[in-house]
Amino acid sequence: MDMIELGEVTLHYRVDGDADGATIVFANSLGTDFRLWDKILPRLPAGLRIVRYDTRGHGLSSCPGGDYTMDELVDECAHLLQALGVRDCLFVGLSIGGIIAQGLASRYPELLRAMVISNTAARIGTAELWHQRIDALHNGGIESIADNIMQRWFARSFHREHSLELLAWRNMLTRTPLNGYIGCCAAIAATDYSASSAALTLPTLAIAGNEDGSVPPEAVRATADLIAGARYAQIDDSGHLPCVEKPDEYARLLNDFIRETGHA
Repeated sequence: MDMIELGEVTLHYRVDGDADGATIVFANSLGTDFRLWDKILPRLPAGLRIVRYDTRGHGLSSCPGGDYTMDELVDECAHLLQALGVRDCLFVGLSIGGIIAQGLASRYPELLRAMVISNTAARIGTAELWHQRIDALHNGGIESIADNIMQRWFARSFHREHSLELLAWRNMLTRTPLNGYIGCCAAIAATDYSASSAALTLPTLAIAGNEDGSVPPEAVRATADLIAGARYAQIDDSGHLPCVEKPDEYARLLNDFIRETGHA
């Protein structure tokens, strides 16, 4: 297991693949760790250098107390990539990971040559809704909202056909440190990248799930429409985590984008 100290936070990360290959970086969603991408890695082209990490407050990364800011999350990711010698990567971020991608593209453009923003938006929800969730978390912990989150994360067919796997994802969610989950909720609540993302010009693929209860397809499409030349794709019969529910379809979109951008 690889760890790196970055000021007040220590990030857990992993590098796989060809050390000399083009780099693809994956960022996880709220309430998951970098195992979110396990089904996608075997479906990628050979020869890539693959970097994954756990966002602060998640997985094996450290969990500082207090509210987090999106600037902190973006800076920590940038400093990790700089330490690993990453430039001109393809960055794939889902949910909060997709917000981090937009922040990196705006503030550290030398690090990204292209990005995939999955099940995310320039602004997710409203501050009021996020603070209502934070209040619920303070009162009852993650367990109190877990079943509702599972409904938002996964399509109806996944609930019917993959009950044991669903339990594993629920366990991952509820074992996320409460401070880390709340801290990241606060970061999302305070973030609106609409103006900065509208100025982006890097090649961008936006992916949505048609049954996503966390970031509806229309929010993903609206963010794609902000970015010059961005392409929008929707995966049917999937919710907030299509890389888990529909890995073949997700990997096909990703691999097509890798070829289109020459990132191989």
